[in-house]
Amino acid sequence: MSRKYKFHNKEGLYFVSFAVVYWVDVFTREEYFALLTDSLNYCRKHKGMEIYAWCIMPSHVHLIFRAKANNPCVLLKLKTYTSKHETVPLRGL
Repeated sequence: MSRKYKFHNKEGLYFVSFAVVYWVDVFTREEYFALLTDSLNYCRKHKGMEIYAWCIMPSHVHLIFRAKANNPCVLLKLKTYTSKHETVPLRGL
């Protein structure tokens, strides 16, 4: 199965879901939950992401979003921005 998202209608709304590696429950910790919500807010304000609904579960995320101005790379930008945040490393995994 392809791991790349395929957006055929660049102006449409999309439902996406992505999980943490090994489905580890990281979003139960406030610092990781805040990191993700900060990243969503950054992409909404600066990268043209229109977020219609989101649900953050302990180990995965669901989003309904649209990219403004035909910007199909907005999900890549969200993941890149989130991965480059400095956080306290997970211990004991």
